[in-house]
Amino acid sequence: MKVAIVHDYLIKLGGAERVLENLHELYPDAPVYTFLYNENKTQGKFSKWDIRPSSLNKDPIIKNKISFARALMPMAAEQFDLSEYDVVISNCHAFSKGVITKPETVHISYCHTPTRFLWFKADEAINQMGWFSRKLAPYVLNYLRIWDVQSADRVDYFLGNSKNVCQRIKKFYRRDSEILYPPVDINRFQLNENEGDYYLIVSRLEPHKKVDLAIAAFNDLDLPLKIIGDGTELNYLKSLAKENIEFLGELNDEAVVKYIYGCKAFIYPQEEDFGITSLEAQACGRPVIAYGKGGALETIVEGRTGEYFMEQSAGCLADTIRNFDPKKYKSKEIRENAEKFSETSFKNNVKKLVEKYYNEYNKNK
Repeated sequence: MKVAIVHDYLIKLGGAERVLENLHELYPDAPVYTFLYNENKTQGKFSKWDIRPSSLNKDPIIKNKISFARALMPMAAEQFDLSEYDVVISNCHAFSKGVITKPETVHISYCHTPTRFLWFKADEAINQMGWFSRKLAPYVLNYLRIWDVQSADRVDYFLGNSKNVCQRIKKFYRRDSEILYPPVDINRFQLNENEGDYYLIVSRLEPHKKVDLAIAAFNDLDLPLKIIGDGTELNYLKSLAKENIEFLGELNDEAVVKYIYGCKAFIYPQEEDFGITSLEAQACGRPVIAYGKGGALETIVEGRTGEYFMEQSAGCLADTIRNFDPKKYKSKEIRENAEKFSETSFKNNVKKLVEKYYNEYNKNK
């Protein structure tokens, strides 16, 4: 069984890239087709892999301007030659599901979310554009939405990374899917039963991560908050923060883990499709205070591994923190919840599902 993996773009490290690493460990001979690849921005993690970037990667302007590249990704997806493979796995949050495969090939798409900036975050994407791009945006987005729906019909089997995402797949693509939770590298974390003296956020500093909401809450509370991460909103967020809030920048994995060990609770103000970082905090035995929507509802057990604030506002988050009692939480119980989402469990499930779909597809041909 000859396998290829298609990944949207390798220009940063995040949850989708961790899924990619696990898929590649299962299928180490599989080449990885991707629209864009930047070895430096991915810390050389994929330098020894067989990475096959699209033609977009050759243009220096497009390569460094993701908003331009997105409009051309449908064309690039259709140009990949996948004719020699028995199985194609697209690891998708944008357009990689739109690749064209031959009739004999089974295409399985692991969907992190239907394309976010097309279906439910379009306003945020448009607001980040320049004047000219904003004028063109409605026409481009209309074309991309039509292509996105049509391309979803090319997928033979969909896997969603949470119940939340499976519901979106049904709504936007009218397709059924199975839930397969993404992997968490539990073994990277040790249990810490000592309560720290600060709260912690680990996040990219982008508008949809709602770090500004947490800053407003902690400005009011005057409690210590440490923020790990970088992004387009860094300077803006720094301008909002009082002295009790510390920005630590982008740190390596080892340093991030040390800060998680030392926190009183992990703050999670955004709505995510799944949310790996909240499970990493739980793997360390630390409780999570999260916005009660999206993937958090599937990964945090209220009153046992964390607490929800149900209105996405600074006031509601601040009230939840005021009433938060870390002493009622048991670190071992918190970690046990995270262990349900281990890399081993993910890989075993992927292997079973790929074999199941491959045999089912070939039986029905």
